[in-house]
Amino acid sequence: MRNRRFILTACAMLAGTCLGPASAENYPSKPIRWVVAYAAGGGSDALARAVGTQLSTQLGQPVLVDNRPGGATAIAAENVAKSPGDGYTVFTADNGTLIFNTALFTKLPYDPKKDFVPVGLMARFPLLLAVNPGAGYADVKALIEAAKASPGKLSYATPGIGGPHHLAMEMLKERARIDVVHVAYRGAAPAIQDVVGGQLPLMVVDTAAGMQMIKAGKLKALATFSKTRLGAMPDVPTLMELGYTDIEAFAWQGLVVPSSTPKDVVARLSTELQKAIRSAPVQAQFDAMGLEPTPSDAAAMHRLWAQDDQYWPRLIRERGISLD
Repeated sequence: MRNRRFILTACAMLAGTCLGPASAENYPSKPIRWVVAYAAGGGSDALARAVGTQLSTQLGQPVLVDNRPGGATAIAAENVAKSPGDGYTVFTADNGTLIFNTALFTKLPYDPKKDFVPVGLMARFPLLLAVNPGAGYADVKALIEAAKASPGKLSYATPGIGGPHHLAMEMLKERARIDVVHVAYRGAAPAIQDVVGGQLPLMVVDTAAGMQMIKAGKLKALATFSKTRLGAMPDVPTLMELGYTDIEAFAWQGLVVPSSTPKDVVARLSTELQKAIRSAPVQAQFDAMGLEPTPSDAAAMHRLWAQDDQYWPRLIRERGISLD
């Protein structure tokens, strides 16, 4: 009995070595795993690495990005949902993971509302309709005319099935009454590679993933899915300007953790996340990627999540979009 008491007391004194982190006082005491549901080299990966590097500096522990693409982000989401709620697994969750998938699939291997709690928002990803410069489409009008002249002949790339990029193009297809074929990739980087290489003529890409190729002239942005023109691309019109007045789409990303994570650890992460996003190094990298920083606490992320949850699932079902 005395030995048992000694062991328990010793464990309690080792700051989580045996019992795990009970509070934010000794957190973090080891590396943090940051799960990203997209392949390395894309916008989501770049955001996680930019913020993760700054968080590592602030927290004094490595933040290691773990890319787990596939399954319309469900592979990564399931992995995180089954991970210990100890603050050492965090997850980039976008509106596709938390909202779209609930309507796109009849059954998911995770439950967004039960399995995750928000830490805070990070950024909005403006979306672009982009083409290979050699494809011969000078503007959106030329692209639409070509698509109407050859229904089902053109293909477009996105970073994955069921994400904001995919749904944005599906909205345009419906409004413009065109038939173009979706080709889903396991992340933005391989999708961009094939469009730049001429295997596909067009894609929906976010600014974080596509900005460098656009500046280099290897991709041409025809229009944005934003309400107003982007400061980083003032010469690129919005689809609203071009007559598609009810089209607006963007990807937003926030950080979540397993729902069993202690509240004080979530609060600590939220504070550090907001500090990291507002830091000069991260702001500079966001500017370079054309991202719109949206630092917030957990409550603000929860409000946006709930707001979008009232709109997108209903719209997806009304349009009969399914990934089953």
